[in-house]
Amino acid sequence: MPSDTSPAIVRLTVRNHPGVMSHVSGLFARRAFNVEGILCVPLGDGAQSVVLLEVADDERLEQMIAQLRKLEDVRDVRLDPAAAAAFEAVGRWIA
Repeated sequence: MPSDTSPAIVRLTVRNHPGVMSHVSGLFARRAFNVEGILCVPLGDGAQSVVLLEVADDERLEQMIAQLRKLEDVRDVRLDPAAAAAFEAVGRWIA
């Protein structure tokens, strides 16, 4: 990540349908909070997805998590430091 703050991985479980990613990214855009990386994978029958967001771990992160929890299609939000390995793997794959 190019910023001076360390990255955090936010793990979202969301209802999987058109427009969900737009709602999530719109929330970040309205608050001028940059997303450095996004990974999205459907779960089980595809009714839900896991979205991993690599973001700056700064003083605004707690508020962003609180706002994500208010979105209708978001079922769960948590920090998931172990998911950083997924971004590292993708980084090696595209390099």
